[in-house]
Amino acid sequence: MSESPLSAVDGAGAYAVNAPAPKRVICLCAAWCVVCGQYQPQFMAFASQHPDVEFRWVDVEDEEAAMGDYDIETFPSLLIAEGEEVRFLGPVLPNVSMINTLLNRLMQEGAKSPDSQAGALLHRLIHT
Repeated sequence: MSESPLSAVDGAGAYAVNAPAPKRVICLCAAWCVVCGQYQPQFMAFASQHPDVEFRWVDVEDEEAAMGDYDIETFPSLLIAEGEEVRFLGPVLPNVSMINTLLNRLMQEGAKSPDSQAGALLHRLIHT
């Protein structure tokens, strides 16, 4: 039987040596936002076509503890990360092709979000 590489974080919070850091796309929205309501089915359909990426839909009002003091001003907003490194955090047009473009570009370029609170937000979102 062949073993698959570990993709989870071990007990010490480190990734297994042979496992790639997981790619994450987290959409930050609100239930009251009409645009988010129209975007969610497209986002979920896109997510189902990319099993190698972890997608998550977050209603910022339902996830107040994880959001902490971070305030989203424009919906929808995306947080794109590789492992614990935030590559992008900001508002986007509600167009799933934008996700694909951002994913490809940001991962290739090794971009890093300039938002000083982005890393703490990601940590709270994935650990709460």
